[in-house]
Formats: sequence, structure tokens, C-alpha cells
Amino acid sequence: MNAELPLFGQDVWWLVLVKAVLIFVVLVLLTLFNIWWERRVVARMQHRIGPNVNGPFGLLQSLADGVKLALKEDIIPKAADKVVFVLAPVLVVVPAFVTFAVIPFGPEVTMFGQRTPLQLTDMPVAVLFVMAIASIGIYGIVLGGWSSGSTYSLLGGLRSSAQMISYEVSMGLALIAVFLYAGSLSTSEIVAAQEDWWFGAILFPSFVIYVISMVGETNRAPFDLPEAEGELVGGFHTEYSSLKFALFFLGEYINMATVSALATTLFLGGWRAPFWIDEVWAGANEGYVPVIWFFAKMLGFIFFFIWLRGTLPRMRYDQFMNLGWKVLIPFALAWVVLVATMRYVSTAYDFGTQEILIGGGVLLALILLWGFFGSDEPEVADQPDHTAPTGAYPVPPMPGGGPVRGAAAPLTFPSSRTQATVTTGAPGTTEES
Repeated sequence: MNAELPLFGQDVWWLVLVKAVLIFVVLVLLTLFNIWWERRVVARMQHRIGPNVNGPFGLLQSLADGVKLALKEDIIPKAADKVVFVLAPVLVVVPAFVTFAVIPFGPEVTMFGQRTPLQLTDMPVAVLFVMAIASIGIYGIVLGGWSSGSTYSLLGGLRSSAQMISYEVSMGLALIAVFLYAGSLSTSEIVAAQEDWWFGAILFPSFVIYVISMVGETNRAPFDLPEAEGELVGGFHTEYSSLKFALFFLGEYINMATVSALATTLFLGGWRAPFWIDEVWAGANEGYVPVIWFFAKMLGFIFFFIWLRGTLPRMRYDQFMNLGWKVLIPFALAWVVLVATMRYVSTAYDFGTQEILIGGGVLLALILLWGFFGSDEPEVADQPDHTAPTGAYPVPPMPGGGPVRGAAAPLTFPSSRTQATVTTGAPGTTEES
């Protein structure tokens, strides 16, 4: 039994097993629904119909696709490392399921005659546990690309490792502000700390940084550069087929649900009723009703993923990495320092929430104004004239101020007549001009 979290560690073994099986079943069914939902929403955005044949409204189309993948021929390339090739999809899927062990779906309820929280388990460092387990999925993608023995797959795996590591830094920095305000890393206690104000409103910049980072973390459009079919055929899973490809597919959609559930827990009050409905309805946060609020918020984030995919084009890789390292991470660092200062002032001088929000907003506005207008434009030294001669093809200047190479001279024609030998159609005959 955990003294810091008294509600956890007291369930009988069969109840723990039941909750684990329920989480597994819910995630599998949620994945089937999300695939169908994405295809229908994107089809509507593109003025198409989408899946509508298998089952009511086409709801069984995802199940049919899963059966089709299971019955396809399983091919392993000759150049592949077979052990690692088979193990890589498992390393992607298993951590995706495990991360949901510490996600709170609701308050304490009665289940099969036992009083238990709607959460498999919790720990004092639950959010760090989610980040650590989710990072294991990177190994599955990298090893899948490396073990395939394909150049395209290897490049996709390398891209994915650089991308996911980069955006995990900004994601972690965004969560530090939440830890400072909640005073805990436990998911259940973070939800309890949002009883009055959601952290998505109090810590809005952290919320924006997390949302951008979670899209890059899951390799979803417009950040799906490891799977760029225009450049890398299919990315890290180019050589995969049948069930192993289905596992990669399953892992991607469960990771979408994982980051959406974590965003709901950390920034939108978790399973608590939205818009302060609990003030009007006394039972809004009791029993199994909060499960509805939790999944409604999570599906809102998943719709955001789908909306981005149907709206924005894919970024260039250098633009994407510049966004992570030169924009998100510096801004997240500055915001963490600002939040820590605000937190210290609020505890030392007993300021209220409204005063802290107003002061933080004013300070952030001053920082942004200083960034835009505080520094003068540097003087540009006179550059040598690199214009090409008149009549030549336009050639840009060389880096470093060197002379222009490749500028063509004006076209000139010799005054004297030249002799040209032209071969006609008849063999052995020529004409002079």
C-alpha cells in the first residue's frame, strides 16, 4: 500500500486483472473506431463518402481491414535481421498499451461489489512513467527501419528517432509547469488539483507547446516525415506486411489515444465535468458518469489530429526540426522560468489566481514586445556587385562573396561564313553550306 496514494494498492488480484482486460479491450475498440472516424471525416472534408458498406455506417470497415491484413502473406526480406525485424513491431505496441495503466478514467466507484478507483494504478511519478514507457516505442521504430535492410526504411527510422527525441524535450518542458502548479507528478492528484481551474487555462502556453509536441511525437501529419511516401516510399515500415504492419498501425493509433488522454488529464481536468456542469448537476462527477466526460475530451483531441491531417500539407524536414529546436524549446524554457517565478511570488506574497494570471500575461506581453522591437536591425555592410553582364543568364551570387561563375556571355555570331557538313538521307552523300 502506498502511503501517499491510499486509494491504490488495495485491490484484490482478480479485480486488477479485470481492469487490465477492460483497458485492453477499450483501446482495441477505440482504435477500430478511430480508423473509421478518420476515414469518414477526411472523406467529408474532401467531398467524398468514405466507408459506408460494411456494417451500419461502415463501422465494420476497420475490422474488415484488420482481417485482410491478417490473411495477407507475411514477407521477410532476405537482407533483414529476422529476430529484430519481428521484435520491432512488438516494441511499438506493448508500451502503447502499458502507458494507459496510470491514466485515471473516473473517480472511486463500486465494481463487482468492490470499492475501487477507475484507474489501474498510480504512483508518485506517474507522468514520468508515461514519458519513459512511451520513449521505448522509439526503439521499435528505429530497429524496424534498421533491421529491414532497406535504405528507405533506415532513413525513415533515423528521421523518426531524431524527431521523437527532439519533440520529447519540448513536451517534457511543457509538463514542468503543470508539476509546479499541481505539486505532484501523480495523475490522480493532478486531476484533483484542477477542481477549480483547468491547467489548460492557467498554463495556456504550456498547453499549446504540448499540443504541438504531441503531434510531432506521434509522427502524424503534418509532421509525418518518417513515413513521407514522396521521399521514402513508406518510411520505416516499407518492408513490413501482414500482422507486423498491422502492429505498427495499431501502435500509431494507440499512441494518438495516449497523448490525447495525457493532455486531457494534465490540462483539461481529466474526468471532471466540463464547463462547470457540476455546479448545476450534483452527480456530474460521481459514479461512472465522468467516464463520458473523459472520452469526450479525448475524442476531441483525436478529432484535432484528423483535422490536421485533412488540412495541412507536410512540412519540410529542416523546417520541422527548426520549429522544435529554435522555437518550441527556447519558448518552453522561458515559460518554465516565468511560471516558477510566478509560483514563488504567489506563495511568498499570498497573491490570488487572478492577480497571478494578469501579472504573468503582462510580463509575457512585455517579453514578446521586447523580442520584436527591442533589438535594432544590424547594419549590413556594402556587398560587392555580383550582377552578371548584360545579356547573360541570371546567376545568383556565390556564398562568401566570391566571383560569379557560370554567367554566360552574350550570344555572338561570327561574321564570316562557316562551312558545315550536313549528312542527308542518302548514305554517302553530303551538302556544304
